[in-house]
Amino acid sequence: MGFFRKEKPSSEPSTTTVPSEAPTNPEDPTDDPTDDPTGDAITTATANPANPLDYPATQVFYADPSFPEPPELNYDLRSRKKALIFFWSLVIVDCVFVPIALYFGLFYGTSLSHNAVFSISTATLGTVSIVEYFLRFHRLFRKGSKCRVIGSHRWYLDWFHWNLSLGWIAVMIELIVGTVPHEPPIRLLAMPVSSMLYALAVEMLIVDVLRYFKVRAPVRVSSLPRGAELRPGLYAFIEDVVAVDGSGGAEYRQRLNVRYLSSHYFRVMLHRLTLFWAFGAIGVATLTTILIFTLQKDAAYVVGWTVPFIWAGIWSWITVPYVKRSLKREREIWKAERRPKA
Repeated sequence: MGFFRKEKPSSEPSTTTVPSEAPTNPEDPTDDPTDDPTGDAITTATANPANPLDYPATQVFYADPSFPEPPELNYDLRSRKKALIFFWSLVIVDCVFVPIALYFGLFYGTSLSHNAVFSISTATLGTVSIVEYFLRFHRLFRKGSKCRVIGSHRWYLDWFHWNLSLGWIAVMIELIVGTVPHEPPIRLLAMPVSSMLYALAVEMLIVDVLRYFKVRAPVRVSSLPRGAELRPGLYAFIEDVVAVDGSGGAEYRQRLNVRYLSSHYFRVMLHRLTLFWAFGAIGVATLTTILIFTLQKDAAYVVGWTVPFIWAGIWSWITVPYVKRSLKREREIWKAERRPKA
């Protein structure tokens, strides 16, 4: 656990930093030592001032050493509500309504061969998601990126992007194999969303199990260098998605790191959320797989492209109030632990 270092009182504005638990690896030139801050008012500095384009901001300074509340994340989803609704509406239309509409419209409404029907459907699938994938790559890889992983080179991208890439490869293999035969296997073509859930959920659980057994990170996991203590499987996904897709930038990566190191209740919350989402994803993917291979083909295709998204909506609906309650509880514990004893 990091510790607080209080500065001596002076007439100048005070600053304080918290050394990170995550050690740097001397064998890895991309791992730079970074202090972990706590507090409210911030400024940022680069890890390598001589070459600021290679590294994002890696240090945050705080002016208030008293820490009356947990270190702020300085990120508000409410201000981005319209953008989130718009984006996810496009994703749902693109990945739910379009595949189903093309399947029934072309399969039963035209004289096209079944192979041609699914070739057309596959070619149009996931347009929004694929465009977002490459936009994400550009945000991370471009020179002067403000959302890049702390202490890494531009070619590293981030942990979520590599996981997303592997998931897309698995999905593409399924779709390509499914459209090769003259009579495409409809059940296989209903599996892509479940396959993506399997991939992401299993990875989260593996990371969490390794963390439980105190196994050090075998590779860099976003801002955690190789050799650092692992964190809950969901941690890196939250860091990467908010920093890149949610425009939180490198500042959010640093603030999240500080919050995690400073607050034990915050760490507990992330661990619980990891298990909640990972086991939930595996459960719904397993249920969907069973239904796909037991129901009538048309019903199986609809189930494969709808049930995972319905589940994600329900899990998100449960997660939001839980996080609000947990953050409120975290503040109460934080203040109680720092209240002067009589």
